[in-house]
Amino acid sequence: MTPLAKHLGVADAQPVSGGCIHRCYRAMLGGRPVFLKVNEARFADAFAAEADSLAALRAAGCTAPEPISHGAADADAYLLMEFLELRSRGDFAALGRMLANVHRMHGQHFGWRRDNYIGSTPQPNGAYKNWAEFWRERRLGPQLALAKRNGYDLDAEDVGHLLQGHNPVPSLLHGDLWSGNAGFLAGGAPVLFDPAVYYGDAEADLAMTELFGGFPREFYSAYGPPPAGYETRKHLYNLYHLLNHLNLFGGGYLGQVKATLGLLARAL
Repeated sequence: MTPLAKHLGVADAQPVSGGCIHRCYRAMLGGRPVFLKVNEARFADAFAAEADSLAALRAAGCTAPEPISHGAADADAYLLMEFLELRSRGDFAALGRMLANVHRMHGQHFGWRRDNYIGSTPQPNGAYKNWAEFWRERRLGPQLALAKRNGYDLDAEDVGHLLQGHNPVPSLLHGDLWSGNAGFLAGGAPVLFDPAVYYGDAEADLAMTELFGGFPREFYSAYGPPPAGYETRKHLYNLYHLLNHLNLFGGGYLGQVKATLGLLARAL
């Protein structure tokens, strides 16, 4: 850390928890606490993408850490951002309302101004006018191709038909919204972080909140009721994240992927 700390002008860097991919530190910069993510130089674009996503959420009125700088120095890539003291419990109703407000930010097409990453997996965001095509070509297709290269040959060609006739508006999404990527300030106000933003179906964010344990009931009540058909579509949207976990972490997720594929096949 010493050469990078000197490069950035930070002091008193102390390791903190912050995910399973990067090394994370709390440090001081100009008398203020900052949060620093560090990894190999090849992660420089991932940090640039995360800074872009944080800025997009903040521009939409969401409370998220302010990105300060990002780049590479010698063998390290880094992302420096505002440090926020967070806790896991707070005003979940306010979190639901905040997410609903983010989803009211609409784009002209599905996708984003740049590709980014879901975890450490590249996430292509080239524009489509049709949501079903976007989901097939930019989300499920790349994950299924990667799974095949990893030795998992999965039959999922037909599940995209569940989106036929479903024409959502392109809403700004967090993109990776599970409970580990939301927190609360001391007064209970909600904060979102670690985003992978794009314009998509708002249901895709809502679906992921249910994937790994879910949020409390007051979150969903404040967000508002989902449209008809969501109870089926949410499994299609979460298939993307399950495939990504399969590709990142291995066969421990294979059973859940196959069970989801079976559920979707029965819904066709």
